[in-house]
Amino acid sequence: MDKATLAASPPIEEVVTREELQKLFDEKAHPKHYIGFEISGLMHVGTLFVSGAVINHLLKAGADCTVFLADWHSVINNKLGGEWEKINAASKYYEEAFKFHCPGVKIVRGTELYESKKDYWKDVIRFSKNFSLERATRCLQIMGRSENEKLEMAQYFYPSMQAVDIHALDLDIAHAGMDQRKAHMLAREVFPKMGWKPFVSLHHSLLPSLSGKELKMSKSVPSSAIFIHDSEPQIKEKIAKAYCPESTEGNPVLAFAQVFAHFPLTIARPEKYGGSISFDSYASLENAFLSKKLHAGDLKNAVAVEMNALVSPVRRHFETHRRLLEVFDSAKISR
Repeated sequence: MDKATLAASPPIEEVVTREELQKLFDEKAHPKHYIGFEISGLMHVGTLFVSGAVINHLLKAGADCTVFLADWHSVINNKLGGEWEKINAASKYYEEAFKFHCPGVKIVRGTELYESKKDYWKDVIRFSKNFSLERATRCLQIMGRSENEKLEMAQYFYPSMQAVDIHALDLDIAHAGMDQRKAHMLAREVFPKMGWKPFVSLHHSLLPSLSGKELKMSKSVPSSAIFIHDSEPQIKEKIAKAYCPESTEGNPVLAFAQVFAHFPLTIARPEKYGGSISFDSYASLENAFLSKKLHAGDLKNAVAVEMNALVSPVRRHFETHRRLLEVFDSAKISR
């Protein structure tokens, strides 16, 4: 697999554009990449493992990868109550998680970047002069806000800050979930007007809520998400209760199988239900489920086993770094 193909492999859902990505890897041995995160609650598997899979692919392809811990963005979006001390403490937990799961990744905090770039805030204003308030409002999806909410003035600067972060870090690749697409498209449109270096945009798929009620997994709805600290019984219970229609549409259990299961995959079943069954690909698993050759309960059990195997190393790691979780205890954030 060539480097550009590896960089664009699942869980990447969209590359803007694939031709630019290929050209970038043809011309640069170590293109500069980043993905940014607000600092909020405990991480779920989408935050660390979906984003982390892309980071690890890029590291293998030779990219210089950075996780940007967006502390000022977190204050603006009132994460952890907008309290700076809690956000700063929680950033150390995020740093530890990504360094453990993605060896070789660099960690940069917003504060560090802005203090080192004397023109940062000037560039935020200059960038903001290139589009309307209405356009900024349409981009507020990137911070989990809707156009109809009553917002603080600072929150309208969020899209501009996200774009200027890309410029200030001198990036070749900006990576995020599909929910961040609008901010990237705004930046790609405005950067040429500013004379700034263009970048390739990578967007990975988002994990759906286990409940089937919300569009994506959310930290604020603990029962809808699997956290990187969940015990094996918690994982089994959440998957057992997950929404699992006889369809691929809106089926979180199949989505988890597609992203996290390792193939070939053998699912243990009692002899009276046909005995163990093996699959060489996700497509064969999906076909068996849709044709009712695989029961939802057996599918859920298999996904729970795969998820626990994924979570276990991180869960064990944080057993020896328990102090990094104390900020979430004081913030009364649900596990």
